[in-house]
Amino acid sequence: MADELLNSMDSAFRPGQPGERAQPGSERATDAELMDRVRASDQKAMAEVFDRYSGLVYSVALRVLGDTVQAEDVTQDIFFQVWKGPHAYVQMRGSLGAWMAVMARNRAIDVLRRRKPSDPVEAVMLASATNLASEVERARLMEKIRGVMQGLPAEQKRSVELAFFDGLTHNEIAAKTGDALGTVKTRIRTALMSLRKGLAS
Repeated sequence: MADELLNSMDSAFRPGQPGERAQPGSERATDAELMDRVRASDQKAMAEVFDRYSGLVYSVALRVLGDTVQAEDVTQDIFFQVWKGPHAYVQMRGSLGAWMAVMARNRAIDVLRRRKPSDPVEAVMLASATNLASEVERARLMEKIRGVMQGLPAEQKRSVELAFFDGLTHNEIAAKTGDALGTVKTRIRTALMSLRKGLAS
């Protein structure tokens, strides 16, 4: 899965290929730091938790329910639950992403039971457990990638963020930063090599 993620990043860095758009940050708070702030009723921290894990929670719910509207409802319920009861998360028991994914799966199964109370859900539960493991592993890898990126030189990190998070092409990055196109390509290629080594360690 690590190779798949890095390959997708590699594709995003090729000219003309847009990547996922998100606002890059110079420093990313850890999950533990964010949850400490959420416990203090910090709305900005809660918004960052949502940005970081809403995709994971939604995909888990959608795999179980097969209904986009109900998956969105489950996603909203989960984040409302986190906001109202952040002390329920205990870091020593696992990662934040894994905890939220499990909550999403359980809530989605509850919705499925209410929707079709006469239908057995064992098959859905078995399939969703397999998919859940994949989603959690992906979330962990993305968190590790973010950690490795923190150790990159500032110029490389900036180029990677512009390509992967802002979806800019090499030419657009060169125009935005004022750097030569060859320099931008070299920085991104070197950064990818560092990311691969970091994930392999």
